[in-house]
Amino acid sequence: MCLAVPMQVIERNDGMAECEAQGIGRSVSLFLLQHEDVAVGDYVMVHVGYAIQKISQADAQTAWDMYDAMFAAEAEATRNA
Repeated sequence: MCLAVPMQVIERNDGMAECEAQGIGRSVSLFLLQHEDVAVGDYVMVHVGYAIQKISQADAQTAWDMYDAMFAAEAEATRNA
């Protein structure tokens, strides 16, 4: 199973970006989005260190909310096992 995580671009340096999601920072390659205008403040979906798609802030928040709900359901299932 593959998973992409929404992250916000905090700093941009050539073909790389420093990105953050819920307090976690990562260096991310912008190689796959080299023909798009990705700026500080934008949101991107990140998969194995590569930004694969530019997304809206609303879409990023929706994804974070879904991930939080999945983790909460998993924790609940573990408690009840």
